[in-house]
Amino acid sequence: MDPERILYPCYFDVSLPRSKGRRVPADKAQENPTAKAIHKAAKRLGLSARIEEASHPGYWMKKEGRIIVEYKGSKEELIRRVAAKIR
Repeated sequence: MDPERILYPCYFDVSLPRSKGRRVPADKAQENPTAKAIHKAAKRLGLSARIEEASHPGYWMKKEGRIIVEYKGSKEELIRRVAAKIR
């Protein structure tokens, strides 16, 4: 199993409905989440993370970046943990 997980800012964006890419509950989502904020949250969790210049395939026109995190658990678990640390 590949320990690298890719996170995009749209996963944490309160302005998006789940059908458009948000992957956390609205009460855990952020306004205008940035790759930098997600990177910092992953670092606060003690995880190895890096930012890459890339776009989510569904939002290719937005150059938000993406975060590559080394994590052996499930991606959903990682997303929940990062969302709790972004605040």
